[in-house]
Amino acid sequence: MTKMKKRVLFFVAFLLIAAGISSCEDVLENCKICRLNTYENGNLINSAQEAEYCGSELIRIQSTPPVTIGSTTTKWECD
Repeated sequence: MTKMKKRVLFFVAFLLIAAGISSCEDVLENCKICRLNTYENGNLINSAQEAEYCGSELIRIQSTPPVTIGSTTTKWECD
């Protein structure tokens, strides 16, 4: 492999790594304050302490569906 090809390959690899790191930073910096709330017949009866969630943990919480048992529903809410 010639010296020029090695430089081009190094430059392309550097760009790919830099792009990967910057895209991960966007996910990690996306943070919200969330709490687990419980409602009975539409009225708030319990609210857990708020906490900040970021990145993949925030995505997991936001994708968690509400759980309803009888007239009681528990769900995550984020601001």
